[in-house]
Order: sequence, then C-alpha cells, then structure tokens
Amino acid sequence: MSTALWTDSRFYGPELLQISDAVAREKGLEKEKILEVMESAIQKAARSKYGHEHDIRVNIDRKTGEVSILKCLTVKENVENEYTEISLENAQKIDENVAVDTVLSSRLPPINFGRVAAQVGRQIITQKIREAEREKQYNEFVGRIGEIISGVVKRAEYNSVTLDIGRTEAIIKKDHLIPKENFRVGDRVRAYIADVSRETNGPQIFLSRTHPQFLAKLFQQEVPEIYDGVIEIKSVARDPGSRAKIAVYTADSSIDPIGACVGIRGSRVQTIIQELQGEKIDIVLWSDDPATFAVNALAPAEVSKVVMDEENRKFEVLAPDNQLSLAIGRRGQNVRLASQLIGWNVTVVSETEAIEKRNQEYHQQSKVFMNILDCDEVIAYLLVTEGFTEIEELACITKDELVSIEGFDENLADELISRAKNYLAEKEKEASEKIKKLKIDKKIMAIGLLSDKMLLQLAANKILKLDDLADLSADELVEIIPDLDKDVANEVIIKAREHWFK
Repeated sequence: MSTALWTDSRFYGPELLQISDAVAREKGLEKEKILEVMESAIQKAARSKYGHEHDIRVNIDRKTGEVSILKCLTVKENVENEYTEISLENAQKIDENVAVDTVLSSRLPPINFGRVAAQVGRQIITQKIREAEREKQYNEFVGRIGEIISGVVKRAEYNSVTLDIGRTEAIIKKDHLIPKENFRVGDRVRAYIADVSRETNGPQIFLSRTHPQFLAKLFQQEVPEIYDGVIEIKSVARDPGSRAKIAVYTADSSIDPIGACVGIRGSRVQTIIQELQGEKIDIVLWSDDPATFAVNALAPAEVSKVVMDEENRKFEVLAPDNQLSLAIGRRGQNVRLASQLIGWNVTVVSETEAIEKRNQEYHQQSKVFMNILDCDEVIAYLLVTEGFTEIEELACITKDELVSIEGFDENLADELISRAKNYLAEKEKEASEKIKKLKIDKKIMAIGLLSDKMLLQLAANKILKLDDLADLSADELVEIIPDLDKDVANEVIIKAREHWFK
C-alpha cells in the first residue's frame, strides 16, 4: 500500500479506489469489504489523534474515494456523556428543527499520518483483510460440507495427511483414512468434506475417506441415474477398506437399480472399488417392508425366515445351516453391516438352533403347565403348541374354545379351566396376604390401576408410600413393572401426584 497515501495531509481518492480494486482482485474479496476495512483503519487512527472518548466516524466516498472524518454527537434530553452526546437545547442552536436521537456531525481536518501511524494503518488493514479472507473461506467451505473435493498431498505425517486444495489446506486424520492407505507428497487424493471449524489461523477443513457418504457421493459421480435422481441411495454401511453395503431404490419399473450401479461388466462399481483400495461393495435393493429389506441386506446369504420385533426394532433371522457362516460373515461383518444398513438390530440363527431353542421352550412351558394343572405331558404339550404361554390365558378361555382343540372333550376342558382359576385365586390370596404384611400404602392400592403382582413388584423395590411412587418417572415405573403399558404408567404417576397439587 502506498506510503504517500497515509503520510500526505490529504487523501487521494482515485488512488484509494485503485488500491481497493487491486486488493479485492488479489484476495478474491468484494471491493466493498476492502473499503470497510480501510474505513475501520482510518477511524482507529483518527480516534488516537482526537481522543478515544469521542464518537468519530469515517466514510469513504464510493465514487470519488474522498475520505470524510466526522465527529458525531447524538441529541439527548439528558446528557450523560458530553463527549458523544449533546443536549436538545444546544442542538437547536445549530439546527432548530433537530429532534432527540438525531446524530449531528462536524467534519474534522484530514490526518497527517506519521511514519508509525502509517505502519499501524497498514498492519490494521492487512490484519482485517486476512480476517475477511478467512471468513470468506469458512463460509465457502461450510456450505460445501457433504461434497467430494480433490487435493494434492502437501504433508504426510504419522497421524494425518494435509492436502493443498487451492487457496487453503485441508486435513485427513489417521482414523479417517482407509486402513493400510499410504500417501506421498504430490499424490492427488479425493475425499469427503466432513466438517469445517473456525480457527484463529483460518478455517480448519476436515476430510474423510471412511465416511459412509463418501461412498454414496462416489456412486453419484459414477452413475448418471443416481446423479439425475432416477435412482435413490437410501442408506450406506461401511467397514472401510474391507466391505460395504449400499441400498438403492427407483420408482421407475423399467430400470434395474442394481444393474445400473454395477455397470456393463462391472465397470462403474470397479472404478469405486479401486478408489476405496479394493473395498468389496454389496449393492442391495431397498424395500419399505423392513422384513424384505432385511432379507436383501443379508445378501449374498440366503435366509429362510425372518421374525420381526417391531416395538424393539429387532430381527431374528433364520438361515439354513449351510448359509449360516455366510449370513454372519467373517467376525460378524455381514450381519453387522446389514444392521447398520437397516437401522435395526439383526440376529442370525441356524434353523437347527432355532428348532432346538423352540423345543426347549416348549418343554419348559409344558413342565410349568404340568406342575400347575397337575396334568400329563401330552395335555401340557398340546396347550403349548396351541399357543398358550400363561396360566391366565387358560383361565380366561371359554370351554367351547378349549374343546375345539383336537383331543380335548368337555369334561377335560371344564377341569383344566377350573384348575387354572383355582390356581390364580390361590395366588391372589397369597399376594393379598403379602401386601398386608408389607404395609403398602392403601392410597397406592386406591389408584386402581395396579394388580397385586404389580404392587408386590413395587414393594420389592421399596416403593411402599404414595410419595415414593409419585417421585418416579413413567420410564422408571415401567422398568420396575415391565408388564405395565407406558400410557398406564403415565396415568399411575399422575394419580400418585394429585395430592401434591391440592
């Protein structure tokens, strides 16, 4: 920046505008921003000369480049700071039409900058321009999070790789590099912009080659149908450098989404595999039916049955014995990636194991019925195979429903229902006696939403008084009483707290 500009008693307008134009072009910034920086620098110098306590403002004419240094006073009814404010009475001597909160300004003479002042001015402008440049870079890259960027390796260190991406640098940390991946200075590298943060030395741009969306963006670049939006990538799961799964979908029935992603003779997917250092990629068809999607996600293994627990978002998948190892994958990799792809917890069991488990459950449940109902093993096993799991279910069933089971007559049905009811009545009697001994607050029992079994579960957790129950959250109550519905638990807590608000 010209020294004459700062040391002369006058400001040369055209030269000032020429300098702002040149700096704006060199730094890739807006000319307006450069002029604002210059105004700030001149304002600081003016305050140093005329006093920091004054309200001094600087304006550069955008057409002529002329600099105006103004001392400003704000019109107030009651003056609190005589350096920056003026009373309405005194202001009306200057302009009789002036109103409160109007700013009156008087022009100060140009500053004759000395050598030190000129140097300080240049430093301030340089600093402010750097700040503006950093802010521009931050805004540029923060808006590009989620894109793929290419750069040249500038430094390759033990825990990170630094890329030159043009006007600035970007970092790939070691845990965001594909395992066993080594780069040398001068190598060209593609990576995914994962995050951008503000730092004192400029924006810090963090790249990743392990991010699942890096794979998705590579497919977007290689497959025109994905770029055009005809094929949609629904989800991605990766074990970087080893294996990945990507779920694709299209509403156009004339297009094979998997075939389009693979390409002729695998040309498209092979390009991506080479970029990812040989990472194997399973392309599967997405489905809005979770069970169908689970079967697809476990490819290349074939499964025979899927048992879905929608409430807990879990799948138990049955695989033929000869497909079990393939479905699970090496060190559980296949089933783990399938779980990530679906967003559900997936467990794979062999058909033999499932049959053994089911037989064991039938046997245990049969023994329970045999003990409670005092019946033989055949009758107990028939009840279990018909779907009875609790003695309460048998006590509530009608005789006709029980007779409909092959091998059951009316006398047997009456006897079984009667024994079930007697057992439950005896249990209720025992529970009532226990509740009396435990001295559970009658106000808890008066809520009317908790069975004797549930009251005993509360007592086992030392919840004996109404305030103890009221202190619980609905989630804590459900944890104590697993059979209690969440909505009912909320209602119980609300009723327990009613006395607090009376």
